[in-house]
Amino acid sequence: MKSIFLDYNATTPIAPSVQEAMIPFMAEYFACPDGMYARSRAIDEALEDARGQVAHLLGATPDEIVFCASGTESCNLAIKGIAYRYLSERKPCHIIVSAIEHAAVAQTANHCRTMGCDVSIVPVDRHGIVSPDALVQAIRPETKLVSVMLANDETGVIQPLNLLAQICQEHGVLLHSDACQAAGKIHLSPKQLGADLLSITAHKFYGPKGAAALYVKAGTALQPIIHGSGAEHSLRAGAENILAWVGMGKAANLVGRSIDDAAEKLTQLTRRFGRRLMESIPEPIVIHGSQVERIPNTLCVNFPQVSGQELLRRVPEICAATFCSDTVGCGNSSPVLAAMGVSDTDKLGTIRLSFGWYTSEEEVDQSADLLIHAWESLRH
Repeated sequence: MKSIFLDYNATTPIAPSVQEAMIPFMAEYFACPDGMYARSRAIDEALEDARGQVAHLLGATPDEIVFCASGTESCNLAIKGIAYRYLSERKPCHIIVSAIEHAAVAQTANHCRTMGCDVSIVPVDRHGIVSPDALVQAIRPETKLVSVMLANDETGVIQPLNLLAQICQEHGVLLHSDACQAAGKIHLSPKQLGADLLSITAHKFYGPKGAAALYVKAGTALQPIIHGSGAEHSLRAGAENILAWVGMGKAANLVGRSIDDAAEKLTQLTRRFGRRLMESIPEPIVIHGSQVERIPNTLCVNFPQVSGQELLRRVPEICAATFCSDTVGCGNSSPVLAAMGVSDTDKLGTIRLSFGWYTSEEEVDQSADLLIHAWESLRH
């Protein structure tokens, strides 16, 4: 049987038109963009066109876009770029992150702690939402940066970033948001959200891997973390990955024109899948984060009284994610669900299903039926 890909939160296929846009830069246009000759100037124009396309997706100016190689690098540049700035001046630096951050933020904050920063972690409630009151209590006079993701990769829950941004502004604190999971799925404007720094990555919205960007609000000073030549506004040294960044620009243009239509389709598919499960499984089904706003493509579902890993093992046709092992247990496998207060038993049965542009209703129905039958076989 043909496999059914339901792991679009992990990565997405490169859209055909994005592939087509990248092809010339694999052969003919291979030069660096800083030369004095015509071919080099053409490549520089292509790079700046891509920067403009990414800026347009975010409602930003091209000068506020720094290209990177990954969402992880983008988050590192945001957090370390602020931390190193204050540490180099021998000034105290306190950083706040939420309890549900991706490792790109959580581990970077831990690194900054080893360098001399103080780091606080703000909790979330049972829905996975950061409390504005908890943020207020965590801020100190020496707090320099708050980092809270916009949409969670496991549950799809969207944070009230506007409220958090208002608190940061009132206290003179910069706000970074890892928006990698939100880009291309919902309208995204760091200015409207109130973010000073915002990270996105192309492979989450039908662009290539190896391409990402950091939005840096005009006037925000960062220390570079990769040293060498003065590329990317002197914030990222190294030869420009023109091939990948042109692809990112094309993907940004593509998703920017189709967000509303895609969101409507994905919402319908997600609801269809959820209804089918609830109508067929007699025991209570829990969809984590279902009581709050989520990105339209994500279902983080607890299948009662079974192991999610074993469930997926029974249906190898389905490509989806689970966060616990039935051999080594849950442990630290899902800090997100743990922070939401989900028990190890419920974590064990949780599967994340994430849909995308190329998911069909037939695939939704087929995969739901496969999971239902697998659950029944495990329970009886």
